[in-house]
Amino acid sequence: MPDINSDIAKDRSSAIHKVLKKLYPKPKVSLDYSNPLQLLVATILSAQCTDERVNKVTKSLFEKYRSADDYANAAPGEFEEDIRPTGFYKNKAKSIQKCCADIVLKHDGKVPGSLDELTSLAGVGRKTANVVLGAVFGIPGVVVDTHVKRVSGRLGLTMEKNPEKIENDLMALIPKKEWTLFSNRLVLFGRSVCSAKKPACGGCPLFKECPWGRKAEFAVNV
Repeated sequence: MPDINSDIAKDRSSAIHKVLKKLYPKPKVSLDYSNPLQLLVATILSAQCTDERVNKVTKSLFEKYRSADDYANAAPGEFEEDIRPTGFYKNKAKSIQKCCADIVLKHDGKVPGSLDELTSLAGVGRKTANVVLGAVFGIPGVVVDTHVKRVSGRLGLTMEKNPEKIENDLMALIPKKEWTLFSNRLVLFGRSVCSAKKPACGGCPLFKECPWGRKAEFAVNV
């Protein structure tokens, strides 16, 4: 594994982020929400589902369920049907209802604002917690979703596969104040340019910084 604490690695990551800043000056979470609870629920629903579909579901969901208590005490079968289009709806329903029950019991119905408190809630991992902390509470965090995992690996910013280890590598390379913005930019870049199956390597603005892209091009031209 490359030394992520080396000046060379940090200079390279800085160059990558400079390009991403130009591409996405003001990156934001693409999930629709108006309060911490809504973002928490939407983020849980977004697992293995597009944000676009989640936003369609939450448009009516957020009108029906307005508090943590509403979610916690919803009829399980009915709630499952309300979120069915997001996929894996049975597991997601259980996670959201248990999470909201914890919020009611431990935090008087309000979403807590620290990593430890959020990850102590049922069904909430570091990714979900960091999304909420960065977007709602202004607390920087590296969000490792499928796009961040793929793009950071291709760019050689990490050789890890475990999300928490990837998070640690990126935290060591990027200034803390930029953690949330950098994550959001990698997500947008992964969706629009560095897709899983057909990455646009030919016109990629980060091609010269991408060992994976150069390797792929070499393999094609051999």
